[in-house]
Amino acid sequence: MNATTTTAPARRRVDHPAAPSEASAIWLVAEREIGTKLRSKAFVISTAILFLAALAGLVFGGLAAQNQSGTPVAVVSDAASLVPSEAGLNVTEVPDRAAAEQLVMDGTVDAAIVPDPSAEPFGYSIVAKSSAPTSLMLGFAQVPPVELLQPARTDEAIRYFVAIGFGVVFLMAASLFGSTIAASVVEEKQTRVVEILISAIRARTLLAGKVIGNTILAMGQILVLAAISITGLSIIGQSQLLSLLGAPILWFAVFFLFGFILLAALFAAAGAMVSRQEDIGSTTFPITILIMAPYFLVIFFNDNPVVLTIMSYVPFSAPVGMPMRLFLGEAQAWEPIVSLLILLATCVGAILLGAKIYQNSLLRMGGRVKLAEALRG
Repeated sequence: MNATTTTAPARRRVDHPAAPSEASAIWLVAEREIGTKLRSKAFVISTAILFLAALAGLVFGGLAAQNQSGTPVAVVSDAASLVPSEAGLNVTEVPDRAAAEQLVMDGTVDAAIVPDPSAEPFGYSIVAKSSAPTSLMLGFAQVPPVELLQPARTDEAIRYFVAIGFGVVFLMAASLFGSTIAASVVEEKQTRVVEILISAIRARTLLAGKVIGNTILAMGQILVLAAISITGLSIIGQSQLLSLLGAPILWFAVFFLFGFILLAALFAAAGAMVSRQEDIGSTTFPITILIMAPYFLVIFFNDNPVVLTIMSYVPFSAPVGMPMRLFLGEAQAWEPIVSLLILLATCVGAILLGAKIYQNSLLRMGGRVKLAEALRG
């Protein structure tokens, strides 16, 4: 009988896909964060409401400024015929310029129209204390020269609303996306998805992707709000205010970029320290205070140069304080650069600290991880 030789079948070679590079992995996580937010109806609706509210605020402010009526104005007898009839002013005639200036300084009237031979080709000028009333200025086809007895850099109402604008945008964007990052981290821990992710990529890669993805979304909101502000001010004819706000808005975007990265790293670390959604507030509360403080400070102290100067150099409040000082004309050209360098250095430190806490706490389930334990690893 002939022996039969049996040959073992050759093993099929299975080619496993190559692991993604570090940059590719970070971008994959960032894309996942962006896609999740854009598919969320709550996020889309809240963003649309924010944009509409900003546009409505600009339009309402412009119309209100144009429709002011009943502004008290003093007029020297020789210039009574120069008062715009359609301006809706409360006119008080006075015998001479000295009497008109006295009423302006006393606060009896908001401005005065006085003869002024040097103000060619008008022959008259407007005298005001710190700023000329908008309703009076809009009544002239061509605005005559304005003389301020006690010049102020900006109108009090405009300064207040600009302070609210910077404060609200920073507060809403930072708190919204920051809390979302923390909630996302906790959700991944609860569902054990994080264990699968960490088996494929490093913890720091996951953190970097989350921060970058949410930063892109937050900056997208800021840039759209800036575009709405610029377009809205142009449409309602507030070109002078637009010229004052142009540079501060650009600086606000730059400061917000690095300020948000700083806060995002801390929010992610705070989320990694707990395993339940109910416990997020206990770790994110200190960061929330850091976000809310600039909002209240810039509103209550928008006319205090000392407080604004301190705010402009503290990393957590610099995104609000420095643009506000630039708008008021109180900051030197070199100050934003120095403040930005301080913010960058703090941002690097916060990223390193946040990454350490995040990496050491991410796989710990159960109770809240104490800060000292998270730092020790």
